[in-house]
Amino acid sequence: MKKIKKNLSYLIAAVLTAFGLLTLFLTTSVILDLFGMRAREGNYVMFVVVANFISGLLYVISAYGIIQYKKWTVKFLGISLAVLLVAFIGLIIHANTGGIYETETIGAMAFRLILTTVFVVSAYFLLKKKE
Repeated sequence: MKKIKKNLSYLIAAVLTAFGLLTLFLTTSVILDLFGMRAREGNYVMFVVVANFISGLLYVISAYGIIQYKKWTVKFLGISLAVLLVAFIGLIIHANTGGIYETETIGAMAFRLILTTVFVVSAYFLLKKKE
């Protein structure tokens, strides 16, 4: 059972790292307009990009926390989920008040919220102490 838990922690950490680094690359490219990314992204919403950037940082830090079996990992992932939820609510308000955005952003944010929830729950069960 211990080996399965260790392998699972490495798998989750790998997915967190990959998703976090990809997120950091893409959001930094939009924020700093690297590689003409702003033009490719179309009608992006900057506060959503910043929220994704923050989440990307928290994903990478949390990957380390999972490998090291640190309890704070769940809190970091929870903060990421809260940041994304606030950004999603802000995006809905932005869209409903006539702000411009890409329709794919709604789906992408919903996907990211679900994935982050899976990360939080996985980390919680993986890192909880036996009672």
